Order: sequence, then C-alpha cells, then structure tokens
Amino acid sequence: MTALPTLFLSHGSPDIVLRETPARAFLEGLAGTLPRPRAILVATAHFLTAEPGVAATRAPETIYDFGGFPDELYDMTYPAAGDPELGHAIAARLEAAGLPARVSDRRGLDHGTWIPLRLAWPAADVPVLQLAIQPRLGPDHHLALGRAIEGLRHEGILVVGSGAMTHNLRAAWSMMSVPAETPVPWVDEFADWIGERVWDGAVDELLAYRERAPHAVENHPTDEHLLPLFVALGAAGEGARGTVLHESRDYGALRMDAIAFS
Repeated sequence: MTALPTLFLSHGSPDIVLRETPARAFLEGLAGTLPRPRAILVATAHFLTAEPGVAATRAPETIYDFGGFPDELYDMTYPAAGDPELGHAIAARLEAAGLPARVSDRRGLDHGTWIPLRLAWPAADVPVLQLAIQPRLGPDHHLALGRAIEGLRHEGILVVGSGAMTHNLRAAWSMMSVPAETPVPWVDEFADWIGERVWDGAVDELLAYRERAPHAVENHPTDEHLLPLFVALGAAGEGARGTVLHESRDYGALRMDAIAFS
C-alpha cells in the first residue's frame, strides 16, 4: 500500500462553505489529488483536552461550535461514520509511546473537522475520527503525538491537522472590509517563514516558532490553531519535509495555507 502524505489544513471561518474563495476551491479539489483513504483522523484545534484523547463515535453528530453565521450553515450536516475499533487501536499506539489516551464514543464532529471535510469529501463516505490537542503542552508534545501514530499513513489512514496558518481573530474582524488580495506584511512574513522551514525540514526551528518566527505572537496569540501542524509533521515520520499546496488569505489576517508532509 502506498503511504499517504499527512496534511495540515487551515480550516478558516465556518462560512467558507458559503463563500467563493481560493481556499474553498482548493479544498474542493483536494480529494482528487490523493489516494482514497480508508479512514481520516483529524487532529483539530477545536477538540481540546488536558491529556490525549481520540473521538471514535460510531455515528458522530455535526457540532455547530460557532455563532453569528447565516442560518444556512446550521442546516448543514456531515454524516460520516466513525470507527470505534480503529479509535481504540489508535489510542493503543499512543499508550505504547507513553502517551495514555482516552477514547470517547460520544463526541461529534466539530467545525475544524466537518467544514474542510465537507468541501473535500462531500459524500461523507470515508470514516472520520478525531484526535484531541493539549494546548498547554506545546509543540514538542504534539510532534510526539504525531510520531506515535506515524504508522497510520502506511495503512491507508489519512492524518490531517486542522487549524490555521495564522489565527488572530481580532485582527481579522477589524480587516473584514479589506480586499483579500491586499498585502498584510506581518501575516505573510510569519506564514512564509513557516513554509520555508517545513520545506527545509527545520524541525528545531519550527518547535521554537514562538521565539524565532517573525510576528509569532501577533499571528497566534494562543497556540492551539498551529499545534495541529506539529501532529501532521510528526505523523509523517522522522526526516519529513513539507510542501505548501495552497496559500491564500481570508478576512485580511487569516492565511489559509495547506501543507503536505512526507
């Protein structure tokens, strides 16, 4: 079986499914560029726990963990099946790596999962599981989480880190009227720095991004939306490098980059 890449996807604002944007167009074409996975495991910035956790609900509901959007968005569902047996197997891999993990059989799919998957796999015919992140434990921990499940990509399971290349929502709200193509140097300098380091496989620099990357704190006031990138990087295995598949900007301050690791 051909090994799959692992992915980091910027899931953006939930209303990306309602608007014509470059990032939406990219996601709509994504599945056609990949072998069909037998399951998808999403490390999502909206599943936050104190210790590692796997959501393996047999029939997960669609969670609307956002507010203030058009009614149409709340009528959408993503009825993908889960896979409890696979979820327990993933938890066992984490345990074997010294990362005890709980398995949930009740959690639904948050918007960090169902929004990008609804665009990429609209038929919802691939089983979906979720991996929690632990925002207080930082990049090193999340790289270790990914490395513990590196074998999954050799077994037809697509590992996706769903977060945001940049995630300063206050700045984004203040720039909603700014044309998307308008340069925002402090956003682009950060995203380009990350893109260069993943291409180079500069893991140590990436792990220290808050100290070394330009405008890191402005782009990520908190870590949780970049931590899925480290899961995807780790799950690609030692020596992995990243290729930027897509870059665009939404609402001024949100870079919507997507990266494949292999």
